[in-house]
Amino acid sequence: MKVTTPRLTQNVLTVAGRESGEPVLFVHGNVSSAAFWRDSMAALPEGYRPLAVDLRGFGETDPEPVDATRGLRDYSDDVLELIEELGLDGVHLVGWSMGGGVVLQALRDRPGAVRSVTLVNPISPYGFGGTEGADGRLTHADGAGSGAGAANPDFVARLKAGDLSDEAPTSPRNVFRSAYVNNREVPDEDFYLRSMLTTRVGETHYPGDGATSAAWPGVAPGKHGVLNAIAPTHFRLDDLHEIDPKPPILWIRGADDMIVSDTSLFDLAHLGALGVVPGSPGTSAQPMLAQTREVLERYGPYREAVLQDCGHSPHLEHPAEFRRLLAAHLREA
Repeated sequence: MKVTTPRLTQNVLTVAGRESGEPVLFVHGNVSSAAFWRDSMAALPEGYRPLAVDLRGFGETDPEPVDATRGLRDYSDDVLELIEELGLDGVHLVGWSMGGGVVLQALRDRPGAVRSVTLVNPISPYGFGGTEGADGRLTHADGAGSGAGAANPDFVARLKAGDLSDEAPTSPRNVFRSAYVNNREVPDEDFYLRSMLTTRVGETHYPGDGATSAAWPGVAPGKHGVLNAIAPTHFRLDDLHEIDPKPPILWIRGADDMIVSDTSLFDLAHLGALGVVPGSPGTSAQPMLAQTREVLERYGPYREAVLQDCGHSPHLEHPAEFRRLLAAHLREA
């Protein structure tokens, strides 16, 4: 269904015959759409109302520009307006990857609206790239090493062209196979690939506008678009432990995630240390998992569940175990 809120018109997926019950709102990650939640929504136990939203610029939601200087608040404010427009009370939020950051920001800004949170391989509460240590300290004040300049230009070009091939490692299909689902076969691969290709490409969306830095690797966050919105100079949740109330958080992650990891192959600092990006001064990889754990331990009521032989998408790679963990968390909330 299409829902018009003060900021934009949002596309929301639902399940026929499930218009009542406790609302469970699924929020997708970067370079994807609500379609990635299709099977998880359908498998929710009775008594829950499944909803999944396309974030701005993905799927069929309006491609309004992303003001990266607000961090992820353009996305989280959209989600909060959707909750208000639909009259939802006590929402269970489920966020995957970048969507995990979106739901944490929504929780931070309006904790009273949230009944529980489930994080699925979420980005660090200190953004993506450009930080060191469990406390998320900036490697450089300008966020060097993060932002739109960190995107692979060939992947961006193929995404914009709607490339369905598997002719190059940087094609969306091969990125899905190697990074999203850890080199395993997933039913309906083309369905998920077409979801990825709904991503709007440009300076106000993905990856965003670039900026240069005097520090290695020469790129810093710009002011617009997706990758700049998750840069540590714009997105940072230092005070999540101060909110009240504190709904319970379940953190589900794949043990073999290559995207969100303490040794992420999408982190320029780690690629520099490996010699893939030349000229590295030896900057440490961002300890994304350690940072998330540090923030959640300060927060309080959380549990971490690690799925073995699993990459970035537990809901696709181990759907039965993911659904079991989610259902138990919803019941206990």
